[in-house]
Amino acid sequence: MKLQRLYSFLKTDIDVIEKELVAAIQTRSDLLQEASLNLIRAGGKRIRPVFVLLSAKFGNYDIEIVKNVAVSLELIHMASLVHDDVIDDAELRRGKPTVKAKWDNRIAMYTGDYILARSLEYMTKVENTSAHRILSDTMVEVCIGEIKQIEDKYCFDQNLRDYLRRIKRKTAILIAASCQLGAVAAGTDEDIHKKLYKFGYYVGMSYQIIDDILDFTASEKELGKPAGGDLLQGNITLPVLYAMQNPIIGREIMKVNENTSKEEMQNLISMIKASGAIEKSNDISQRYLQKALAILDQLPNNRVRKSLIDLANFIGKRKY
Repeated sequence: MKLQRLYSFLKTDIDVIEKELVAAIQTRSDLLQEASLNLIRAGGKRIRPVFVLLSAKFGNYDIEIVKNVAVSLELIHMASLVHDDVIDDAELRRGKPTVKAKWDNRIAMYTGDYILARSLEYMTKVENTSAHRILSDTMVEVCIGEIKQIEDKYCFDQNLRDYLRRIKRKTAILIAASCQLGAVAAGTDEDIHKKLYKFGYYVGMSYQIIDDILDFTASEKELGKPAGGDLLQGNITLPVLYAMQNPIIGREIMKVNENTSKEEMQNLISMIKASGAIEKSNDISQRYLQKALAILDQLPNNRVRKSLIDLANFIGKRKY
């Protein structure tokens, strides 16, 4: 089943979000607009806007209000991707040239800044001041996470706690905020939007761990970038941490640097896959998934809850 089928009843509103994303980056600067459009054209799962819309269904749903939250959070996500590609010196994103590859690092950084600024403009259209506090707290954590990821590059003596804290800030917290802010914008009770935050956090953790697994198990065509790219860039993910428990594999992993050849990486990927690290990592992802589903049991039993269950299961069990 394709992801989009799980929320096909939202298609009209998803189309609204897509059009609003394009409108959001309109500017009198042709260069800035073209660079901003570059990432939108590359597509994406639009996971965060979907979580915003579904969570808002627990309250007084109004697409004209909720769309501002959905667009704001997707723009934040997009801005972080543009900046990430500069930091990682990435040439491809979803199989297409990155902004920094098509132009240069300076254009990419200003493009990311512009997209981020536009995201904040959209959030000002939401009158609930608690939404602004939630967003600002989220952005602080995301920024800390980005810096921590840079500090941790090629740091092979990390532990599980370091990794989990990093992916919380890198991925989970923005998905959690998407769930909570959608509900807040729709005027749900505090109990509901706090539970949705927890649900989003657990789903986000599962989602990122699966992403880190796929970096070793999916093909380059599926990834839109070279397999094992995270490790090559010095990002120590959960499969790597588990594989390093084998001293022989650990010694080989610690030799990895930005100049490691494709052949050496392929050999290392095979070693990691044979070590049992993928299965162990998947077990952790499934634990987070079950926690997310347990939170949903505490929410009203309606069509939206069923959609969130299906979406969480899809995310936690996807092969790509």
